[in-house]
Amino acid sequence: MTANRKVRHAPIGLFDSGVGGLSVYLHLAQQLPAEHYIYYADTLNVPYGNRDSEDIETLTLNAVEWLYQQGCKLIVIACNSASAYALDRARRCYPELPIVGLVPALKPAVLASKSGHVAVLATKATLNGTLLNDVISNVADPNGTLVTKYFDPQLVPWVESGMPVQDETAQRLRQRIQAFADDGVDQLVLGCTHYPFFKAFLLDEIARQQLSIQVVDSGQAIAERVKQLLVANQMSASLDSETKDYHSEVSSKTKVDISYPLTFHATKYSDRLGALVVRLLGRETVLQYHTE
Repeated sequence: MTANRKVRHAPIGLFDSGVGGLSVYLHLAQQLPAEHYIYYADTLNVPYGNRDSEDIETLTLNAVEWLYQQGCKLIVIACNSASAYALDRARRCYPELPIVGLVPALKPAVLASKSGHVAVLATKATLNGTLLNDVISNVADPNGTLVTKYFDPQLVPWVESGMPVQDETAQRLRQRIQAFADDGVDQLVLGCTHYPFFKAFLLDEIARQQLSIQVVDSGQAIAERVKQLLVANQMSASLDSETKDYHSEVSSKTKVDISYPLTFHATKYSDRLGALVVRLLGRETVLQYHTE
């Protein structure tokens, strides 16, 4: 197999501190169904949002190195907190490897806002990070758009517990949406990869309360960016007779069988985690678990 074809058939790596980045995987799998994906969940150290910047950078670089060793042709840091503090360093460490990071979709929200007031739901690390605040300085402020930041430490645990609608967190979220509307917010940005999993809950609540709020997340834009990079670098997967040969070669070297559309690697695995992945992705998802 030629070097170029080897690259084309190499997997795309995704990394998050937990399962939130699977919301990005769903966008990627929809737009790029011929690709194969290896997902690294640092469940041993989740969550990142409350950690200091040095911790986040170290853990992120460990994850990127692991994915690099699996032969990934492109890596998506599918974690807003990790992107905020480690994206630049990761790109410097692996200059030949395309690395895509996440920034909350604030820019499109600002441009779409009619009221001049948008809100961002995110972790503390993301809300305090330079990636988001650069967008506020460079886009929101010149547009005269007010940006309200909101953090609720229980949102991620709520997603991971299956998002029970009677939970206190759900009730608090309903009240927060109403408060945003009362303050004139018309664009709500989901700035954590866990949050798109409750996007349907938000939209139902907005419709029930008859509020004029649009909900925005960055998953679609990330998938489009990955697609652009693959095409520009001639790395897009194609289905041909050499695919199986490459999969066998990777499997023998890394013990990861990338003939599956998705390989899920967790630094700490449990049956509860497996059940959560199935619940978030749907039972029809074909994947293998890779644990050490």
